[in-house]
Amino acid sequence: MKVIKGGITSPKGFKASGVHAGIKKQKKDMAIIISDSLCAAAGCFTTNRVKAAPVLYDMEKIKNPIKGVVVNSGNANACTGEQGMRDAEETADTMAGLIGCGGENILVASTGVIGVNLPMDIIKEGIKTCHSIAGSDFESGEAAAEAIMTTDTVKKTICVQLDINGRTVTIGGAAKGCGMINPNMATMLCFITTDGAISDKAFKKALDAAVTDSFNMISVDGDMSTNDSVIALANGMAENEEITEGTKAYDDFAEALFYICRELAIKCAADGEGATKLIEAHVYNAATKKDARLMARSIVSSNLFKAAIFGSDANWGRALCAMGYSGADFDPLGVSLSFASENGSIAVMEKGRPIVFDEELAKKILSADKITVETDISDGSEEARAWGCDLTYDYVKINGDYRS
Repeated sequence: MKVIKGGITSPKGFKASGVHAGIKKQKKDMAIIISDSLCAAAGCFTTNRVKAAPVLYDMEKIKNPIKGVVVNSGNANACTGEQGMRDAEETADTMAGLIGCGGENILVASTGVIGVNLPMDIIKEGIKTCHSIAGSDFESGEAAAEAIMTTDTVKKTICVQLDINGRTVTIGGAAKGCGMINPNMATMLCFITTDGAISDKAFKKALDAAVTDSFNMISVDGDMSTNDSVIALANGMAENEEITEGTKAYDDFAEALFYICRELAIKCAADGEGATKLIEAHVYNAATKKDARLMARSIVSSNLFKAAIFGSDANWGRALCAMGYSGADFDPLGVSLSFASENGSIAVMEKGRPIVFDEELAKKILSADKITVETDISDGSEEARAWGCDLTYDYVKINGDYRS
């Protein structure tokens, strides 16, 4: 596998575009992704009981072959009742009419303000404009990645290539997300395209596994959105032998797909609203994988710990406290904990006992852009990683006037 410059338009047979349609005052706010042929599709969606209309629509339609996706930002089409479902369907039908397929072959996604109906005149004109300029070049993919952003400060794209039985298979991805992010489908949208040929069952299995240790292991603020969606499309235009479970080809593809998801998830965490630092929690030597995941997620989700990292304060007790209420089964007297960054590393706790450490060195280490919390549980051989960010004053400013 190799990482290349690219995104969702890099795999064969995919086009995309992004435009300013008028949902937002100035920034791009509508995007489309189109495949030249029908695709196998796989998806993971929010576990929030309150699900936006596009999520409910896609959960039903994703079992069909898919040819395109329409995305808008600035309006979540969430908590909009029956009208929201009608708008999602009309959005899909509008796109289908332009590319020559049925509405059931189109998926939709929305992100933005909750509780406001979609401006359908703007949406439909935006789809037409997007369709008229859709391209397979790198810039078209970047425009789409920009159009799905809300409070994101940077576009989030990635692309890899790998050899599958003598054929070059490309996987590209684009994501948005930086607020309302919490484990179990953090609040974000992610779109993955591949020209690989893969069975529906294998595709779904690979995506579920990739999401479990990537998007489900990030947290910015403890809030879970109504619109979280990861949608993956495979059109088979690489003409490789179909990938099925239990083969080396499946293992290689699954590894590449996980890489795509993990890197996009980390980009979301690093771009957390108001964030200045990325936090990685590495929990290892735990009794079970479940326990390791619970503890890692709890550390990066703790507002007290996140605030301490913002202040470069080595308040490790907040991390241990978060592990304690995570629901994981472990012995606090077996835990050793240290902090690390590009500025060095420092142990602060060993086998449940505090260590007298150099506060100035600790502050220097915690002043870096990326902080790793290394936590040895001394109770087994399982490990997990989770990602989050510091909690800053700007997070409150951003969310205090989000609607305006």
